[in-house]
Amino acid sequence: MNIFSICTMCGGLAFFLFGMSVMSQSLEKLAGGKLETTLKKMTSNPFKSLLLGAGITIAVQSSSAMTVMLVGLVNSGIMQLEQTVGVIMGSNIGTTLTAWLLSLTGIESDNVFISMLKPENFSPVVALVGIALYMMSKKKKRREIGAIMVGFSVLMNGMEMMKNSVAPLADDPKFRTMLTAFDNPLVSVVFGALFTGIIQSSAASVGILQALSLTGAISYRAAIPIIMGQNIGTCVTSLISSIGVNKNAKRVTVVHMSFNIIGTVICLTIFYAGQALIGFAFIDNAINPVEIAFIHSVFNIVTTMILLPFSQSLVKLANKIIPDGKDKEQAVWLDERLISSPPLAVSQCREKACEMSLTAKSAMQSALKILFEYDEKGAEKVEEQEQKLDALDDNLASFMLKLSTESLSQSDSDTVSQLLHTIGDFERIGDHAINIVEISQDMRENDLSFSKEAIDDFVTLFAALTEISELADKAFVTNDTKLAEKVEPLEEVIDDLTAAIRSKHIERLRSGKCRPELGVTISDLLINCERVSDHYSNIAVSVIETAQSQMYNHSYLDALKKKRSPVFIESYGMFSRKYRLAKD
Repeated sequence: MNIFSICTMCGGLAFFLFGMSVMSQSLEKLAGGKLETTLKKMTSNPFKSLLLGAGITIAVQSSSAMTVMLVGLVNSGIMQLEQTVGVIMGSNIGTTLTAWLLSLTGIESDNVFISMLKPENFSPVVALVGIALYMMSKKKKRREIGAIMVGFSVLMNGMEMMKNSVAPLADDPKFRTMLTAFDNPLVSVVFGALFTGIIQSSAASVGILQALSLTGAISYRAAIPIIMGQNIGTCVTSLISSIGVNKNAKRVTVVHMSFNIIGTVICLTIFYAGQALIGFAFIDNAINPVEIAFIHSVFNIVTTMILLPFSQSLVKLANKIIPDGKDKEQAVWLDERLISSPPLAVSQCREKACEMSLTAKSAMQSALKILFEYDEKGAEKVEEQEQKLDALDDNLASFMLKLSTESLSQSDSDTVSQLLHTIGDFERIGDHAINIVEISQDMRENDLSFSKEAIDDFVTLFAALTEISELADKAFVTNDTKLAEKVEPLEEVIDDLTAAIRSKHIERLRSGKCRPELGVTISDLLINCERVSDHYSNIAVSVIETAQSQMYNHSYLDALKKKRSPVFIESYGMFSRKYRLAKD
């Protein structure tokens, strides 16, 4: 093996890793976050978690990406440590699919149909179809499918380059002499772990071993412990991703490492105990790519079957290795590690925005109640909710700005645009809730109170505000455009109500029915109510515009007001009749 073969092997490894990265990213975009978003909904049922972990890893073709997702989700408080154990086990099983695909390189047959299964024969066709889809299709999904096909072809081409580069080793006596060092299982395990840790890809590491096996120089005795070491080495990615996270997220890495280390110890003990007792005739025979894929799968399946019933024990072990400290750790709203999986990051941003929507609605409705029945605890609750909205707004805005620089699908890009438009509205609703609480506090301190007529008017206005908050919140959370279309007519009714209340207040001032000191208070209160309804109108418009893949709120509102649809007129009439002010 000369310098040119080494260069070819390195180039093949580069092609392999690049193809894997392209294929993984495109598969994830094509999935659109549908698989990943169910991660946080997982119960403590380990079997469901196991199937989910395997399914997602097969879909994105990267157990490392799966582990980074888990670390980010636990660090953000979206998932609990107990929920990750089954997912980790499932991801180890799911990643074995790559080894089976790579085993196709060892196919030898004169049959034309069987020969077409060889990557060197079918990957050029896959690449041609893929590049045609990628360059000619205008639909993003087809372009992603094209990218997947091209990535797969590049991956397989890299595997072929590695296979061809190591072919001369078959007749190299120095290489065979070097392999005697791997007769020691401990050396083999350490080598497999270190090599996989360096390149941070168990798929590439297994692929190189499969390429080397085609020389006929790799025996079962050397390959089996190397394969098990490769599973330990793949933990390096999760180890790196756990830097700077909270203790609970660090425990995800501990569970991952514990699973693979304990599994290696158990399987090697069983294998070498069997070898000592009965002796395996095949142990010094040459191994081929298919057999490597088989052993890789058997190791992960057997380890999972043994350790799955002890999931809680792995959690306890992680808690002992990384115990809780005395200092309270700072909460993380959204971990930036999630950006490595854009569809998942987008779905979690939406979850946080829905949380903002609920918090803003609760703060506003609590503030309206406090105005007539002041409650110190209620006022403190509104202040806490407003602070939460501020923190979420800051965190989400900075997170999504970074996320928007990533390559997003059209759907995810529309979602990010919608959220960037709406989170500011939620934050401002919280500010107005605080303003209303402060108005209530001022009235209490200055011994001011509304007349009975004013109270009746504000009860009607507050009922309309409560309904618009319910409508807009539900429309946003469920992406229901039908509900969203009802918000703008109600917003105009609220505008009419505030104008009418102003006029009636002026009349009461003239007739002496209302105290002059309340003039500024009522004016401030009405302004805050108007602003709240405006923000809910903006939120509803963003839901409608996102459904139409446009984000031009003002142009939509202008068009809506110029050309009122029958639905708008009907809704406006219904809300006008529902929220009528009593005559003085």
